[in-house]
Amino acid sequence: MSIPAAVIDTLRQSQHVLVLTGSGASAESGVPTFRDAQTGLWEQYDPLDLATPEAFFEDPALIWRWYRWRRELVSRAQPNAGHVALAALAEIVPQLTLITQNVDGLHQRAGSTDVVEFHGNLFEDRCHSEGIVVADADDTAEVPKCNACGGMLRPGVVWFGEAIPSHALEAAATAAATCDVFLSIGTSSVVWPAAGLAEAARASGAMVIEINPDVTPQSGQSHHCLQGKSGEVLPELIDYLTL
Repeated sequence: MSIPAAVIDTLRQSQHVLVLTGSGASAESGVPTFRDAQTGLWEQYDPLDLATPEAFFEDPALIWRWYRWRRELVSRAQPNAGHVALAALAEIVPQLTLITQNVDGLHQRAGSTDVVEFHGNLFEDRCHSEGIVVADADDTAEVPKCNACGGMLRPGVVWFGEAIPSHALEAAATAAATCDVFLSIGTSSVVWPAAGLAEAARASGAMVIEINPDVTPQSGQSHHCLQGKSGEVLPELIDYLTL
């Protein structure tokens, strides 16, 4: 595709790029969206019934079976060209803040560091009582327990009805107020508070660039819309920036 010269020039001069990625960025790696994961044995369940604190307390073994199945599904996926390009972009611009709504860890596997995970990480185990991440848990147990307090462990994701981690919100707010370019990549732009980041960045004077195959509520408010898959658009963007 033809990338506007204004996009290339602004990125070349940028001091701080803020990136927000959504499920579209991972879909290109074959990671099913949350609802698309309801296949086979899990078709009978509403995903909302498998991703709440209430569901966990009612039947923690069931919730763990579902999340282990999702972990196996996601572990087979590989970072795509879009993930790799974002890791490369971090080496080109003076500062890059990467915020993701995805829980699959593909950005980290592609080489990105200091990723701000709005919705947690699918592969972390967290103590439900203490809220801390627990390493080396006994994953053979039907419901794994915390090594420190003996309480139940839960998957390290943000469930429906739970708040985004405060440290993630603070990092996002700071980045939106200080960035000069905002890249919205593969996100529907309807899930808050992530959906409000573009507006906050634009209010602070940043150029807002959307990369998405589809039109979203954000499209009309963006300075530039690069219509296409991130795995195709981002590598081309990197090519221009490294000429």
